[in-house]
Amino acid sequence: MRRRREDDGQATVELALVLPLVCLLFLALVQVAEVVYTQLVVVHAAREGVRAAAVDPNPAAPAAAVYGGAPLDPLRTDVVVTDAGAGRVRVQVRHELATDVPLIGALMGDVDLSASAVMRVEHDG
Repeated sequence: MRRRREDDGQATVELALVLPLVCLLFLALVQVAEVVYTQLVVVHAAREGVRAAAVDPNPAAPAAAVYGGAPLDPLRTDVVVTDAGAGRVRVQVRHELATDVPLIGALMGDVDLSASAVMRVEHDG
């Protein structure tokens, strides 16, 4: 015969108490991973833009390179091209990331990400 123990169901109760915290932690990890990935994309976009600005005299080339080379929403992304002096050009990319992971996104709010790159101008323009 099997004896009935006093702690039957204790593991179920502990799981019910801890599972929401584990789920929130997992969602926070997903949101942080999305922010890190998007920051890497913004850095890549800045590099693409400055390369286009350095080799192409067309003023629209850096923005076209940024939007064509990175999966960024053009409505949430700004590209600023400036002269960095000494024959160099600077491209700064700013992107507003919408945090849309359930629960965690509402707590964080939108995140502003930016990156800039400088390169020597290689065209006469």
